[in-house]
Amino acid sequence: MSLAYALRALALSVALLAGCASDPRTPFTHSEQMTAVAIGAPNIRYWADATASALQGAVRPAVVQKGRPFVYLALSGGGGGGAFGAGVLNGWSESRTRPEFTIVSGVSTGALIAPFAFLGPDYDDKLRQIYTNGEAQRLIGEPNPLGALFGPGVFGRERLRQLVERYLDDDLIRAIAREDQKGRRLLVVTTNLDAQRAVVWDMGAIATSGEPKAFDLFREVLAASASVPVVFAPQLINVEANDKAFQEMHADGTLSAPIYTLPQAVLFGGKPILRAARPALYVIVNARIDPGFAVVPDQVEAIAAQSLSTLNRVGTKAVLAETYDVASHEGLSFHLSYIGRDHPDSGGTGFETDAMRQLYDYGYEKARSGAFWVTELSQIEAAKDAAKAAADSTIR
Repeated sequence: MSLAYALRALALSVALLAGCASDPRTPFTHSEQMTAVAIGAPNIRYWADATASALQGAVRPAVVQKGRPFVYLALSGGGGGGAFGAGVLNGWSESRTRPEFTIVSGVSTGALIAPFAFLGPDYDDKLRQIYTNGEAQRLIGEPNPLGALFGPGVFGRERLRQLVERYLDDDLIRAIAREDQKGRRLLVVTTNLDAQRAVVWDMGAIATSGEPKAFDLFREVLAASASVPVVFAPQLINVEANDKAFQEMHADGTLSAPIYTLPQAVLFGGKPILRAARPALYVIVNARIDPGFAVVPDQVEAIAAQSLSTLNRVGTKAVLAETYDVASHEGLSFHLSYIGRDHPDSGGTGFETDAMRQLYDYGYEKARSGAFWVTELSQIEAAKDAAKAAADSTIR
């Protein structure tokens, strides 16, 4: 199953079946959206683009234990590229230099990695299984093109949710709740398609809420963040506003936030959150960020796929530049790892088991050797120039 295939189905649905739709949803107003609450818990999420004053009241600050550093890990999207992030984390554990993270944020495939990264090396084996045991390829092995034509996606929303349920059982969510009570924070980003805005979910707050449907919501949010549009159907999340029940439509977090770190106003707004020794920010991008080259066929699906890829790369680099500037200004050490030019692009859908295992091994070996962090954004350009020089030498 490729992005091009999904885009072709989307193009057909727009051109031929614009009047068709799946089951109708309960309508609601913008005002109701702004006051909507999930599972009866008002303090479990906030808009990523909210004002600084609104965020100060909505975000639960992390509590840094005495003698421990403040360490923030941000995990990007990237589909099957998540195998790279899984490999980096496991290789990092093997090197015995991996710290305990104070805050972990995840977007899309990064959201699936985030709970295991948050809980630490004891969960490395489960993380490895998710990205190397062939589950992803089986997940998209039987496409239903009518799902894109008549419904919300080539694959129904149940497949992805079942995968999440298989690996995130109640015991794992309870473990996250225990870590949250120590002051650590786990954040996941989804895109609210109704509002066209990024939503940040405080997963620890959900896990500790005590609400009857909290664990179900926990899994729904993870599945929503990883729901690539057209390919996977968005998740419909039950909410209430003014005693009215309706459903919000949440999809891939990458649509609105390719990487998420708490805004400067929250991290550095006069709070003692970063007063601990050696504050550090680590960013794992589960994709390439250097521009590639390919002669694009003059076909709508190929053009759309290349356009989306370009948009994602440009957006990711813009967020990285902004994050780097804030970290440098505030004395936060910056560390970036991403899929470099030294790993060949295998083509295909990105979810083939062999390709994912190769990406996992690539990330694992880089982390285990210690040569996996870029600490200056200028190093990205230097690596790109070196790769180009090597390619030119080969051509001659």
